[in-house]
Amino acid sequence: MYQPEAYGIVLAFMIVSMFCWGSWANMLKLCPGFRFQLFYWDYIAGLLVGAIFWGVTLGSHGAAGRSFLSDLAQIHLRNALLAFLGGIIFNVANLLLVAAIDIAGLAVAFPIGIGLALVVGSVGSYLVSPRGNPVLLFGGIALVVAAIACDAIAYRLREQNRSAMSRRGIGISLVAGALMGCFYPFVSAAMTGTASVGPYAAVFFFAIGVAACAIPFNWALMRKPLDGRKPASMREYGRAPVLFHVWGLLGGAIWCAGAVLNFVASEAHIVGPAVSYSIGQGATMISACWGVFVWREFSAAPARSRVFLGLMFGLFLSGLTAVAVAPLFP
Repeated sequence: MYQPEAYGIVLAFMIVSMFCWGSWANMLKLCPGFRFQLFYWDYIAGLLVGAIFWGVTLGSHGAAGRSFLSDLAQIHLRNALLAFLGGIIFNVANLLLVAAIDIAGLAVAFPIGIGLALVVGSVGSYLVSPRGNPVLLFGGIALVVAAIACDAIAYRLREQNRSAMSRRGIGISLVAGALMGCFYPFVSAAMTGTASVGPYAAVFFFAIGVAACAIPFNWALMRKPLDGRKPASMREYGRAPVLFHVWGLLGGAIWCAGAVLNFVASEAHIVGPAVSYSIGQGATMISACWGVFVWREFSAAPARSRVFLGLMFGLFLSGLTAVAVAPLFP
């Protein structure tokens, strides 16, 4: 399998991962009127196809470790189960996050949900594999927490009527973030130890876990939507334009590409999972940029709201910079 060790290449992997994880949700924005529960079926298919694609390409070439197919043949049940459980936890969190995006918008749901996930996941991953300067790593995470607070304030200023639905969007984002931070330590544990699984096989078992969990959980959300709307049906899915399904598949493939690059980067000796996950979750910045500058989610917000958005961006950039240089000062 291909496994880079030069820090420049590994850093590039983490940055691309950040852009992938921060951009996939735009595919839902390109499907106006398409319920997120229906979009999610195509997203799952794109994730599975992406996992196989990366396994038979980068995962099957290179001199590092076992190839993708060899890894699948020799994998220990414990490691496969850890990656599978990581996929289950991620799926529940991701469905809640997509619901929050549907309710509150990209500029709000991502910074709150993924920002909290960054804190939980980074600490958990560092406990599994402590690599990188802890002062820089956790100092950067503290700055990210401050950025989350600024985003929450900006959101409250935007939603001057304090509607129940607005509060529900923040609440769902927080639950999604807490769960989202829990999946990465499971995947890290699967790739750690003498009987560890490689990152490409880990993504494959992770994707299977996501798909297995999505069938009952997404179906339940179709019947009982969190946004208070009427239940969704598969008839609506069949009537949707073909392009909507293409966007859903692309969304899953984009997220999967980010996962592969992030998991591979986490296996580089100098980096470790805590740093790789932290930089990948800079996706918050990318998604907030999409929400603010492209989808204009704060165009009608008061001036004070935009001041706090500026503070959020500054704190996020400072925090991510500290995390990025943490491996260089062990």
